[in-house]
Amino acid sequence: MKLNRRILKKYNKSGYTIIRKSELTGEGFDPKYFTHYWKNKKGDVYFFVYEYGFLLKNDNGKEKYVLVIWQDYMTTH
Repeated sequence: MKLNRRILKKYNKSGYTIIRKSELTGEGFDPKYFTHYWKNKKGDVYFFVYEYGFLLKNDNGKEKYVLVIWQDYMTTH
């Protein structure tokens, strides 16, 4: 999990980034390791490693990750 967090932090400097899946996995990223998840209103499930989140998307046949940072509105009451 430590490696996953380091990789997500490295590639998500702006708070929202889209990156090829192969780029993250090439660095050793393993999506099986995460701390929690959040589901948006569209039904997309973002997985988080502490404050850094990722969502696997298929963009014209290419697998990419949408990278986000945890926001206060994601907390459910």
